[in-house]
This record gives sequence, C-alpha cells and structure tokens, in this order.
Amino acid sequence: MLSKVISFALRGLEGVPVEVETDINKGMVAYELVGLPDAAVKESKERVRSAVKNSVMRFPISKITVNLAPADIKKEGSHYDLPIAVSILKASDQLPYDTDGTVFLGELALDGTLRAVTGILPMLISAKAHGFTRFVVPFPNANEASFIAGAEVYALKSLKEVVAFISGEEAFSPVAHRSYESVKRQRTYDCDLSFVKGQRVAKRALEIAAAGGHNILLVGPPGTGKTMLARCLPTIMPDMTFEEALEVTKIHSVSGELSEEGIVALRPFRTPHHTATTISLCGGGNNRVRPGEISKAHNGVLFLDELPEYSRSALEALRQPLEDGQITVTRAGGAATFPADFMLCASMNPCPCGNYGSAELPCTCTPAQIKRYRAKISGPLLDRIDLQVEVDSVKYDDLISDSAEEKSAVVKGRVEAARAVQRERFNGEGVRSNAGMGERQIKKYCRLSRDCEDVLRNAFESLHLSARARSRIIKVARTIADLDFSSDILPRHILEAASYRSFDGDMI
Repeated sequence: MLSKVISFALRGLEGVPVEVETDINKGMVAYELVGLPDAAVKESKERVRSAVKNSVMRFPISKITVNLAPADIKKEGSHYDLPIAVSILKASDQLPYDTDGTVFLGELALDGTLRAVTGILPMLISAKAHGFTRFVVPFPNANEASFIAGAEVYALKSLKEVVAFISGEEAFSPVAHRSYESVKRQRTYDCDLSFVKGQRVAKRALEIAAAGGHNILLVGPPGTGKTMLARCLPTIMPDMTFEEALEVTKIHSVSGELSEEGIVALRPFRTPHHTATTISLCGGGNNRVRPGEISKAHNGVLFLDELPEYSRSALEALRQPLEDGQITVTRAGGAATFPADFMLCASMNPCPCGNYGSAELPCTCTPAQIKRYRAKISGPLLDRIDLQVEVDSVKYDDLISDSAEEKSAVVKGRVEAARAVQRERFNGEGVRSNAGMGERQIKKYCRLSRDCEDVLRNAFESLHLSARARSRIIKVARTIADLDFSSDILPRHILEAASYRSFDGDMI
C-alpha cells in the first residue's frame, strides 16, 4: 500500500515542500529511508517505531520503504518524525486517506509525545506561499504559529491526538490568532538613556545614529559608560513593524533561540564575545547552514565591545554585510542567504592602557604601541562606521547630580519623527533610512550648497578622508537635517557630521 504526506524542508529561511511517501509490501522485514536524509532523519526509524507502539497502534512487520521527495534536497532535522509516522499509519490502513493539503511537522518522543522543533515559523510562512493553509504542529510551537494570519494550525500534544484528529474521533480547535501589537506593548527594555549621567555628545551621536540607521563607534577610557550607552541604543530606535518582527523571528526560530512568546517583539541586541570566530559571526555549520550573530542582529544592533580584540578575519568579514544588508553563507552542507541589515555599534579604548587623551590619568603607551593597537581596525572597516565618537570620563558631581536626564522615550519621539520623513522621502525606492542611500539617492536628496561644499572640502583634506567617508558624512548630515526638520542640508549640519569623523584623522 502506498501513502503520501506533506511536510517541509528548510533551505536557509525558505521552506521547500517535501512529500513523505511510504510503500509497504510483503517480503523480508526491512525499513528503508531514502531521499538524502541526515543523521537526525535516519534515527527517526526507532523514534517512530516506539512512538507508534506506545500509542497503542500497530507498527507494520513488513518491508517498509520511506522516500522523502524531492530526493536531490538534503533533509535535515527531527521534524520529519510526525509525517513519517502518519505516512506509515496511512499505508498500513490504520488511518484514513483524507490528509491531502495538511502539512505535518513535529518530533516524536518514544512515548508518542510531540516535541517542539525549530524553524516552524519560516516553514509555515513558506507553506502558505505554496498554497497550504492547514497544519499540524507540536503543542509547544503553538505561540510561534499563532501569528500567521489565514493559517489553520492545530497544535497537538501527542501522536494519539494526531490520530484522533485525522480520523475525526475527537474535535480539536485551531490555534487562536494572536495580535502582535498586544505582545509588543507588554515588552520593555531593562535600560533607559536617563540612567546615563552626562555624556551629552555621546547621547547626541546615539540619537543621530538611531534616526538614520548609522553605524557608530564609541572611543573612550574604561569605565566611561560606553557599554551602557550601547545598550540604550535599541531603546531609542523605532518599534519594529510586524513585518520586521517576522523577519527577526524567522531567524531566531531557525537558530532555536525563540522564547515562549513565539515572536521577537523588541529589536535584537547581540553582543558576541571578542573570541567569537568568523563562522559564529557570519553563520555556517557542519551540516545545516545556520545564521550567525550578524543575522541574529537583523533589524537590531550588533555590539562589538573592545573592537580591536576581535580577530582581523572576523572584522573584515563584516565589510560586505555592512554594505549589502545580507550575507550568503556557503559550506559543504549547502549555501543559504540570510538577512543581515543591522546597526553596528562598537566600542574601544583609545590606546592599550586606555588612558590616551584622558585629563585624569596618564597614558603609559608609546606612540608605536598606540599606532599598532589602532591599526588592528582596517581603514575600509572604519570607513563604514559613520559616527566615531569620543566618550569622556564623567565627573563625580555629575554622577551624584539629581538633575533629570532625558528619557529614552523622549529621544525616541524625535527619532521616529525623523524616520517618518525618511519613509516619505524614499517611498517606493527600497531604502528604509538615510544610511541605506546609494549614490543615486545621495545626488537626488542631498544637494549641497557652495558653502556646504567648502566646509566638506576642508574636512576631506584636513582629515585625509576617503571617497566613502565623504559619502558617509553627507548621509549623516542629511539625518541631522531631518532631526532639525530642514529640507536642505546646511553648513552647520556638515560641520557636525564631519566632527564625528575625527578618529579617521587620528588613525593616520
């Protein structure tokens, strides 16, 4: 007897339909699983056998052939357990044949319990795009699946319930659709910009970075609050739209890092340790190609603390995704393209001892040591960081002052107003913020007066800037003008934007 059940495979973040075909014939007792299965899929044989028997059903004692089609796509993961079990039960006449159009996903425990699997959200979204609307998933994945509008999702707890659902012996209600807005309102950040005392220049730079989506580097002695400032950056960024939240959730779902809420409602803030390898940053793996830290920071912030301590290869690997907003990872197990449109926020000391330029403590480093330390950051990478800010030490009186600091919500209001201007400006052009402008948009929306050109020329020559750095200054000036609600870029906007490139001159 032959049966077919629909499941899905993942290639990066895209789902591909997989037909689980089972043929049961007389002959020598055997179980053959074909169709490029990986180790986890091959091991499903024993899980399925035990789950069927412990669910008080009969496992066929015959020649069983299970094919996962198309056979030229590698099948990875444990979510094929459930469709294989259903297909075997159908082929052995223990289940009716009315499962056409239903997608089955789930891992089976030996007692028949359905366990959560990774990647449910991207597989359901892809399945909907292929015309499927009815799904059976493990109960622990219910929250994740509840945000897909127009999908009839049944979150069941065991193989027994799946059998009862298919045979019609018991009625089950589909998962209720949940509102993203209700979840978003419940989530809050742990930090606030009002907790940071002083640091007026650094706070202004953070506001500009958030308003235009610009990368930022914080340079200053240890203990000046660089890390706290970085952690406050997501609190002043605009809230994610539902579409952005789905993009982020798909990545975290595939990575197995999704919380019980089922959706990522706050902008990601990823801070990998400086010992992180290039593969952990960019993505990869021995078998399945998985997203790295830069993809997990998509639509959020990637914070690299102590930037010069990261390996040169890891830092240089950031250059292409910083320009393109995505990364294609190629490994022996295949190739996948992941989104990587993140804001880079980095911090570093001005020198190895950390006291260069400090008014409080003397620097013990030689000029050669300082040059060697700063040379760990290449010029091309530094060119891609729009704002380079010196963070000064905070006075004790500022720390104990009772004066109220501006809250993140107030700054966020100005940032959202500037982003609204940019959305209107770039409507239909595929650009979301000033940082994403290409040369065509710069020429169209960033026309400079003669006075502005003179100011920019002086900065270009005195700081020994590159052509890319010039474009970055213009983009930042456009953002400053947006914060001022100015339709034109003025000389004072160019001056302020150029002041955030002073570290370029120090690198020479």
